[in-house]
Amino acid sequence: MAERILVVDDDPDILQFIRVNLELEGFGVELATTGADAIESVSQQPPDLVLLDVMMPGMDGFGVLRRLRAHPAAANTSIILLTARTLPEDRIRGLELGADDYITKPFDVDELIARVKAVLRRSQTMRDVSPLTGLPGNFRISQELERRIRQGSPLAIVQADLDNFKAYNDHYGFMRGDQVIKFTAHALLEAAAGCGAADAFVGHIGGDDFLAVVHPDAVETFCKLGITTFDNGILDFYDTEDALRGYIEVPDRRGEQHAFPIVSISMGVVTNLHRPITSQWEASAIAVEMKEFAKQVAGSSYRIDRRTA
Repeated sequence: MAERILVVDDDPDILQFIRVNLELEGFGVELATTGADAIESVSQQPPDLVLLDVMMPGMDGFGVLRRLRAHPAAANTSIILLTARTLPEDRIRGLELGADDYITKPFDVDELIARVKAVLRRSQTMRDVSPLTGLPGNFRISQELERRIRQGSPLAIVQADLDNFKAYNDHYGFMRGDQVIKFTAHALLEAAAGCGAADAFVGHIGGDDFLAVVHPDAVETFCKLGITTFDNGILDFYDTEDALRGYIEVPDRRGEQHAFPIVSISMGVVTNLHRPITSQWEASAIAVEMKEFAKQVAGSSYRIDRRTA
């Protein structure tokens, strides 16, 4: 699907000039001549990017920019300001209000297209990264899985999550829970760096769920390193008293206390060594199945699918 761009300018000639050139590059283009029309358009169907003229009658571009940045619908919309103003304070004002870039008029059309593509590329990269861990998110994970499965090269897919994490979150609160999630990402990245697979990939599905892709020859080393690093560091996230006794007590809805062991990590692994993997959905289903087998063992563990059919 073509990325959508809203161009906002009170000059009809500039609007048409920009629209023609953007459409030649394959973008979907919509036009607005006033700030009010721009805000209404974004509210109804947020575009991927807004090219916004600063010097318009009525509500100027700075006012529109301020309104858009406060609007929930525009949270993921990139904004580039267009203006004949060249003073540094004008550029600084626009950037401080949340603009992603600033282009002065008259502009070169090739530069305009290049800046539009650069801002959209940066925006896409940011959306594809987990804000908590900095790891690739679901879109990038899906792309990576499909690419490697399509290549047909040997691969192992690891799905990992944490055991007893909800109890930890309930006991210590989500802020300390987030620290455990970040530590888990660190443990998996350390495993990827030390397993000997140069093209190892680690992504964050969300919550306490992670996915990694490594070469089958390195997957056991990856799992063992990840578990060792995790187990060696997890107690640092517990109060001393809880760490020494090896569990925490969390009340249920009736107020009855239940003991939960120290958080551990479980990993399920599927490879294409013994049978082909035809899709990411098939791979994920088998890896999750193996992860459930791993969870039947107390403490951190991993299980590898070695079935041939």
